[in-house]
Amino acid sequence: MLDRDICPQALDSDTLAVLADVPANGLPVTMSLPGRGDYQLISSSSQGSTTVTGLPLSNVDSTLDSINIALLAIAATGLVVAAAAGAVIIRAALRPLDRVAATATRVGDLPLDRGEVALSVRVPDEDTDPRTEVGKVGAALNRMLGHVASALNVRQESETRVRQFVADASHELRTPLASIRGYAELAGRYSDEVPPDVSHAMRRIQSESIRMTSLVEELLLLARLDAGRPLASEPVDLSRLVVDAVSDARVTSRDHRWQLEIPGEPVTVLGDGQALHQVLLNLLGNARAHTPPGTTVVTGIVEGDPGEVVLTVSDDGPGIPVALQPEVFERFARGDGSRSRASGGTGLGLSIVAAIVSAHGGEVALDSRSGRTVFTVRLTAAAQ
Repeated sequence: MLDRDICPQALDSDTLAVLADVPANGLPVTMSLPGRGDYQLISSSSQGSTTVTGLPLSNVDSTLDSINIALLAIAATGLVVAAAAGAVIIRAALRPLDRVAATATRVGDLPLDRGEVALSVRVPDEDTDPRTEVGKVGAALNRMLGHVASALNVRQESETRVRQFVADASHELRTPLASIRGYAELAGRYSDEVPPDVSHAMRRIQSESIRMTSLVEELLLLARLDAGRPLASEPVDLSRLVVDAVSDARVTSRDHRWQLEIPGEPVTVLGDGQALHQVLLNLLGNARAHTPPGTTVVTGIVEGDPGEVVLTVSDDGPGIPVALQPEVFERFARGDGSRSRASGGTGLGLSIVAAIVSAHGGEVALDSRSGRTVFTVRLTAAAQ
């Protein structure tokens, strides 16, 4: 065996034993020589002697290892590039679908349940190509939005006509109702000169004309609020409004206990003072009309979240039935006999509260159970 410098080397017995096992058929075989690695060997016999020729495979193995590593690196790089390219292609393919989804999201955020709605949101034209799946979805969504917009316009026109009719009818009724009430009061002065049944009838005419006048005024107020007419927005001393409203309630309804829980310092909010006074009157009037004598009604003011003032009106009456609670702010909603007594109310008081508070950008909520009912009004605090 020759080394790299072509110098002969002695072979040990183990190596000779391996070489002796090489078939002398002139065909190459690969065998491992102890301590020397793999060799490509060829054995041939001539004139009674055997010659074994071999080449080391270490360089070949090293080259193959390098090739394998290179192939693995190329494959890994190819996978990364393919994944990145695939992600870019998929993202580009889904971008129109994202725009369609964004359009649907914008429509979902619109307050379609109330007020005038301008449903002008549409899927872009480039995303409505009927030759693609996404384009078919976009075109179908645009057709649906068009039908919804048409339906909303019809609804809005109908509501506008109804509101205008209510406003016009209420306005026209004010004068004849005032005349009926005036004549009834005039006739009441001569109640001693007419039969008792006629006198009773005139008193009923007077009381019902007062009730109808109140109903007309409330309908006019709701019509103005529904029309979106802006209310005044100026600092209002809510503490003073609460004190005045509770003082009036103590005078007009002595069979209830009226209490105040307000801070010592004035609390101011942004809004329309007259409208907020109406909110207080309606909430206190609701407590008076729908709770039995002896009920304690507490009106309080506390600070809520930053920039917010919370007004509460609570009572320890029998509570509002659970089935009725979702409807208390609806128009002409009325409590049942277990909570109310004959009040002559119109059923519009709490709906007016909700409309006024909403026009102020606030919120009104109800929490009621047996023995405790709380109306909570959240308003914007005036800047100090």
